[in-house]
Amino acid sequence: QVQLVESGGGLVQPGGSLRLSCAVSGINVRFSNMGWYRQAPGKEREFVASITWNGATNYADSVKGRFTISRDNAKNMVLLQMNSLKPEDTAVYYCNKYMGPTLPPDWGQGTQVTVSA
Repeated sequence: QVQLVESGGGLVQPGGSLRLSCAVSGINVRFSNMGWYRQAPGKEREFVASITWNGATNYADSVKGRFTISRDNAKNMVLLQMNSLKPEDTAVYYCNKYMGPTLPPDWGQGTQVTVSA
């Protein structure tokens, strides 16, 4: 069973940066497709970024050029560097296996990111 523990969220001003971390157990991120997702109040959970087992990355248009997904194979973690944050990036952020358009069934608790002046 996969366990996911996200951390690193917080309150940041517009234009600021945050680095999210996801500690993963139950699967080896080196051999898995992993992704970051987010859910804003009153909205559906949405895809943010993914990294495949061979290192290919993909991003939602709304974060392209500002966010960078990576993984730390030694620590079995997935990371999300977020720069030039905007108020519309405010959401709870989750990591999980990346399964294309299908959302995985089980989720961690997520980490809250709030972008506000």
